Amino acid sequence: LLFVLGTVSCTLFLAVNGLYSASDDVIELTPTNFNKEVIQSDSLWLVEFYAPWCGHCQRLTPEWKKAATALKGVVKVGAVDADKHQSLGGQYGVRGFPTIKIFGANKNKAEDYQGGRTSDAIVDAALSALRSLVKDRLSGRSGGYSSGKQSRESGGGDKKDVIELTDDSFDKNVINSDDVWMVEFYAPWCGHCKNLEPEWAAAATEVKEQTKGKVKLAAVDATVNQMLASRYGIRGFPTIKIFQKGEDPVDYDGGRTRSDIITRALDLFSDNAPPPELLEIISEDVLKSTCDAHQLCIISVLPHILDTGASGRNSYLDVMLKMAEKYKKKMWGWLWTEAGAQSDLESSLGIGGFGYPAMAAVNARKMKFALLKGSFSEQGINEFLRELSVGRGSTAPVGGGAFPKIHSVEPWDGKDGELPVEDDIDLSDVDLDDWGKDEL
Repeated sequence: LLFVLGTVSCTLFLAVNGLYSASDDVIELTPTNFNKEVIQSDSLWLVEFYAPWCGHCQRLTPEWKKAATALKGVVKVGAVDADKHQSLGGQYGVRGFPTIKIFGANKNKAEDYQGGRTSDAIVDAALSALRSLVKDRLSGRSGGYSSGKQSRESGGGDKKDVIELTDDSFDKNVINSDDVWMVEFYAPWCGHCKNLEPEWAAAATEVKEQTKGKVKLAAVDATVNQMLASRYGIRGFPTIKIFQKGEDPVDYDGGRTRSDIITRALDLFSDNAPPPELLEIISEDVLKSTCDAHQLCIISVLPHILDTGASGRNSYLDVMLKMAEKYKKKMWGWLWTEAGAQSDLESSLGIGGFGYPAMAAVNARKMKFALLKGSFSEQGINEFLRELSVGRGSTAPVGGGAFPKIHSVEPWDGKDGELPVEDDIDLSDVDLDDWGKDEL
């Protein structure tokens, strides 16, 4: 009896311990092979983080295997025993099981899969993500992480963009700087610091690039620079603090992966960034460079200067500037033109000829636009942009499928408009007396 019981319990243990085996099309991932298989791969990956004891994971297993078989050779499907490999789960913020992540073109920004737990739903999501990845490649946007791949291949520990600070250099670099600083206080012997080091280094490079150096990542060896450690009350390692001009430092208590760090840095950047410029469309270059560089460009067509005068026009521009400030985190481009100055553009956006002021939001990559239907006011525009920002609102293709010819015009001089001056009639040669006689 004892022998039989022992056999049964051993079998159960094996079944629970291995939800997947080498005979499945699901690729087992571990801290040893994850970087090489997933991060350095050009393929799209769906990865399940599971715990063998978790009932939901056990129920998902046959569906996950089925999806892996269906997607074989098309999309890679993997699984991580995150109970066994907690560090790998922790790196991707896994707090419950099963957690499914999609690793697309940008392997450092995995997306959470929120869909159904059937093989059909999983396959649909995989093919949808694959379509997006391929479309991005087609339009020349690779997802931007070949650089991330190279830094990993070179060891991932390239700290060239992490600024080392000391007791002597800290104040002149950080205090009163117009830039935002994220400073890691570390100890060389600390294991958590060593784990953070490649993440911090990779984030530093990405943040430097995306914020044009306006957010800086730095490191202080707190065992050597004890004056700083004492001043900022550093009692554990690593401790990360955020320094902004005119404000007391605050603790960073977010996740420790590069994507967590980058996300926070970009939030800090957009909080501190000036609102985007509001540019008049005076040439093709202004329109193209603005619309090509941003996900959306917001184009307003304001009434003719003779209809509003300078004060009326400035009140419209003020509304646009307030909205540009409010939505600056979206990193949209903002443009305006005068009614009639770019009539081809107006026609292509369905504005043409009446109803000024008007506003269109244009996606230059898809050549689609949405029109403001409400009032040209803070409230009306806010509702319009809020709908757009959550992916709602009706869109139409730009007329002709491309921007039309843009005319080069003189920029507005900030003054009231003047009526065209009519030619003076020279009456010196006219005999007024004769006029009078003829009329009589």
